[in-house]
Order: sequence, then C-alpha cells, then structure tokens
Amino acid sequence: QVTVVESGGGLVQAGDSVRLTCVVSVSAFSNHAMAWFRQAPGQAPGKEHEFVAAITRSGENKYVANSYKGRVTISRDNAKMMVYLQMDSLKPDDTAVYSCAGGPSYSTSWSSYDYWGQGTQVIVSS
Repeated sequence: QVTVVESGGGLVQAGDSVRLTCVVSVSAFSNHAMAWFRQAPGQAPGKEHEFVAAITRSGENKYVANSYKGRVTISRDNAKMMVYLQMDSLKPDDTAVYSCAGGPSYSTSWSSYDYWGQGTQVIVSS
C-alpha cells in the first residue's frame, strides 16, 4: 500500500516563498521518479493537473516547467522518502492545490504516474 501526504501549503502574500513537502510510504522509493503537479481553480477540462516539476530517482536530473523556471526548485531525500518543492516570488496565479506524484520514470503527464497524493493548497494573496 502506498501513502502520499503533502504539506506546507497555506495563505501567503505575493512575493513570499513556500516550501512544500511530500512524504511517501512506498517500497523502493529511490526507484521512483517524483513530480509535482498543480490544480488551479477553474482549470479547463483535460488540463486539470498541470505539470510543475519532476526529479529523477537519484535526484541527479530535475525538470521544471517553463513557466516556473527560476522560481521553483524540486529536491528529494531518498533516506527520508520525501520530496520538496521550493517556490519563490509567489504570485496570485500560483494559487492552486499542489500534489505529489510518483512512478517508474520521469513524465510531465499526471496519468503516467502510479500514485498521487491529495495535495496541499497554496493561496497567494495580492
């Protein structure tokens, strides 16, 4: 059984930073690529889960969506089975539920991952 629990969200002001944490309970966590997705209010059908960032098994390679480059950093701690998303210079458009996902290989597609969490909400006020 796999459990995924995200935390670290909340109400912040524009310009602030937030660090999201994903704790995963799964066998062989270090064999899984991990990613963060977001689901913003009123997102169009088919685009409900927008790719934010992904990290390979060892953490050596990281991928960040173009719209987040320079503001977002993904990292992981395989010993603790945790994944992090550092978000800086937050904007109101960053308001969304951020979810963690894991699977056998890197992908920007939500459905390519094997397990997901319920997410943690980030609300950015102007």
